[in-house]
Amino acid sequence: MTPNLSQMTNAELKQYLSKHRNDEEAFRSALKVLMQRRDPANRQPYPFDLANPESEVEAILREKFNQAE
Repeated sequence: MTPNLSQMTNAELKQYLSKHRNDEEAFRSALKVLMQRRDPANRQPYPFDLANPESEVEAILREKFNQAE
């Protein structure tokens, strides 16, 4: 039986992620729910939804590093 991830608290979701870190499908589902709860002002694209995750995430990180300097 799959738990209803959207009804879990953030703490419960984090525990679920920890327990299911080797189950890719369960981990992605829980992480997606957790990330949807974030403040929209701080939201970054979900890596699995990007066309080329590696280069796009790298570009996001470079931008963040440049802002910090």
